Amino acid sequence: MINSSVSNCPVPSEQQPLNEYEELKISWLFRDCTLSWRKYITKMVWIWGLSWVVAAPVAAASFTPNKYIAQFILCGAAGASVGVILGLIRLYLGWSYIRDRLYSPVIFYEESGWYDGQTWAKPQSILMRDRLIVSYEIKPIIRRLQITSVCLAGLLVLGTIIWHLL
Repeated sequence: MINSSVSNCPVPSEQQPLNEYEELKISWLFRDCTLSWRKYITKMVWIWGLSWVVAAPVAAASFTPNKYIAQFILCGAAGASVGVILGLIRLYLGWSYIRDRLYSPVIFYEESGWYDGQTWAKPQSILMRDRLIVSYEIKPIIRRLQITSVCLAGLLVLGTIIWHLL
């Protein structure tokens, strides 16, 4: 953990927004968002490919691959996209939570349990540092997730159009 705040900060170290950000940045799923575009897309394609393990049998039960290959592929691809959609939602919620904690001038924290919540107003220097991190580190990640979601939605619409043309 990083000593992220002034010495009189009452927020426990693991609940300080900068430390939460650093933990999120190195966790196995969330760090993929910080990779280059090529590696990030490769990870998303891997998630989509692994989702075929569940989607293919369901699609095969609905459309026999020998008889309805196009429908099987479209149905399987759409079903496998559910795994990617769930992953994107998880990534977006995690990064948005950290963005909100860093951007907020007041931090809610728990001293010893759910029943004793407190708030702490960040000093101006901490607030400015945290907002710079949001602007230069987190907003590009959230933008990447939004672009990925729009592209995935576009592919699903394209699949729907192709389905109707069959």
